Amino acid sequence: MPPKPKITKEMVIDAAFEIAREAGRENINARTVSNKLNCSTHPVMYHFAAIEELKLAAFKRTDQFHSAYLMRVSGNEDEIMLGIGLNYIRFAVDEPNLFRFLFQSGYAEGSSLLEMIDSEELMPVLSAMQRGMNLDLNRTKEVFITLAMFVHGYASMIANNSLAFDEKLIAKHLERVYAGAVSAIQEEKV
Repeated sequence: MPPKPKITKEMVIDAAFEIAREAGRENINARTVSNKLNCSTHPVMYHFAAIEELKLAAFKRTDQFHSAYLMRVSGNEDEIMLGIGLNYIRFAVDEPNLFRFLFQSGYAEGSSLLEMIDSEELMPVLSAMQRGMNLDLNRTKEVFITLAMFVHGYASMIANNSLAFDEKLIAKHLERVYAGAVSAIQEEKV
């Protein structure tokens, strides 16, 4: 008789991520994860003594997935910034349960926008913006904060079914906000 397949911690996290993706983070529990893995609840609870630990691990996996999703852009510097902003909004369209998990579940507590702006994970985005705008890092961060609030507002309304996704209209608005934020920062330099 062959040995039973071993359920790894990564498999449990992957299953919890898929549940959050398909049905929302509120549906992550030992039973749903074990059903996804076709096993008993024992392996789930072996790797995670508390479901909150598993939800936190699934949150971290979701954050990694989101970061990779955002960076799927190409083109010149201006197109990269527009692409990242549109990808942020598209994420809310394509993955509304994951968007709500990341930004509306309370799991990101302690990660305010002002704390995030100084994170190492954001440096590739800030560097691309900085090159495109020819600004110092502090002024680039100011432009980023303006864009982040605008894009997050759009994405939140879409993820919560309060607004339909119209890529052309959103791109036009995003270009205006970007141009306005850069112009305002450049005027402050003078």
